[in-house]
Amino acid sequence: MRILVIGSGGREHAIAQKIFDSPKHPDVYCAPGNAGTAQVAENIPIKSTDIPALLEFAKRKKIDLTIAGPEQPLTDGIVDEFQTAGLRIFGPNKKAAQLEADKDFAKKLMVEAGIPTAQSRTFTRYDHAMDYIATRDTPQVVKVAGLAAGKGVFVCDDPADALLAAERILVKNEFGPPGNTILVEEKLVGQEISIHAITDGQSVHILESSRDHKRAFDNDVGPNTGGMGAYSPFTPTLHTGSVADFYTNMETHILLPILDTLRRHEIEYKGVLYLGLMITAGGPQVLEFNCRFGDPEAQVLFPRMKTDFIDVANACIDGRLDRIEIESDPRPAVCVVMASGGYPGHYEINKPITGIEDAESEDDVTVYHAGTTTNGDRLVTHGGRVLGVTAIGDELESAQKSAYTAASKINFEGAHYRKDIAHQTMRTENP
Repeated sequence: MRILVIGSGGREHAIAQKIFDSPKHPDVYCAPGNAGTAQVAENIPIKSTDIPALLEFAKRKKIDLTIAGPEQPLTDGIVDEFQTAGLRIFGPNKKAAQLEADKDFAKKLMVEAGIPTAQSRTFTRYDHAMDYIATRDTPQVVKVAGLAAGKGVFVCDDPADALLAAERILVKNEFGPPGNTILVEEKLVGQEISIHAITDGQSVHILESSRDHKRAFDNDVGPNTGGMGAYSPFTPTLHTGSVADFYTNMETHILLPILDTLRRHEIEYKGVLYLGLMITAGGPQVLEFNCRFGDPEAQVLFPRMKTDFIDVANACIDGRLDRIEIESDPRPAVCVVMASGGYPGHYEINKPITGIEDAESEDDVTVYHAGTTTNGDRLVTHGGRVLGVTAIGDELESAQKSAYTAASKINFEGAHYRKDIAHQTMRTENP
C-alpha cells in the first residue's frame, strides 16, 4: 500500500507518523514534507499547492490513498482533480471546502441552518465598515473572509481597534485578495473549544475534544498565531446539561444541520469537519468551520487515536463510516509549540536545532517537526512555528510537565514558547 500525505507542517508530520505506525506497513510519501516527515516517509519536493505535479506523481507511483493536510490545496480543488483521475483522496471537494475558504459563505449557511453563531455584517468597502463600527458600543471581532493562515482574526475590545483592523485589511491590503471582504461580528465571551469530526457526508463521528492556544504569549496576550500549543481532552464548563448532552447536541444541532444545508445546495461534504466553538452563558456558538485537522490540535489528537487512520479515511471515502469505531487512548496529551524569534512577525531561518533526541528520551514524548529542514548534516529552522513537543501522561498535569521538560532540552537561537499551555484547565480543576 502506498500513501501520500500533502503538506509540510506539524499536522502533516503527525498524520505521516500515524500512517507509518499502521499495522498495514504502508510506503509513505510526503510532499513536500519537512525534516521530521523524512524520518517516517519519503519526502517529495513538490509544493502542496502544485496540484498538477502532485496528480502526476500520484498516478506514476500508483498511490492508493492521498491525504491533504492543509486547507489551501483543498480549497484549490485537489480532491476534485484526484477523483476525476480515479484516485482515492481523503478530504472535502472544492465546493465543500468553501466552508473554510469563505467566512461569508459559511456565515450565510449557518444562518440558513439555524446554527447558533455571532451576529455579523459583511463588508468590502472600508467606509461602509467604518460607518457600521462607529455605531457599535460593544467589543467586536474583525475577520478576513478568506484564508489567512490563522492570523486574520482581530479581537477588538475598543471600536477604535476594530477600525484599525478594518483599515489594515481593506485599505492597506495586508492580507491580499483573501482580505477583499471582511466580517465584523460581536465578540463572544466564554470558553473556546476545538471540535473535530469525521464525516462521510451522512454519518458523523466526533473525535476527542481539544483546545488550541492562538495568542503568541502567556495569559492569552499578543497577536493571533497559527497556534502556540494545544491539549486534549478539554472538558468545557457547561452552564446547563451534562457533557454527554453537549456532544449529542453538537451532532444534532450543528454538525448534521450544516451537512443537510450543504446538501440542499448540492454540495457533498466528506472528510474532516472542524469547528471552533465558544461555550457562552447562552449556550455553544460556532466561531468558524474548517475543512481539515487543526494545527497544533492534530499533534494531540493523533497520538491519542488508537484506531488505524487508514481505515478511518477509507471508510469515509467509501461512505461506510457508520461501520467502524474510532477509539482513543484515555490519557491526556499536551503539545507545546516552539517558535522562531519574532514569530508571528518577522523571523530568521537556518538556526541550528539541538536536543531533540534528548527530548524524545522522555516517556511518551514525540517531537513533531513543522518549520524544519536540513542544511548539510545539520537540522535547522525553516519557519515560524518550528516544533511541536507533545507528551502523553496519566493525568493532564503529568502530560504538561513532561512536555515542558522535553521542550527545555531543545535549543535554537531565538526559540520561544508559551509556558502556560493547559494551565487554565488545571486551575479550574484544582482551584
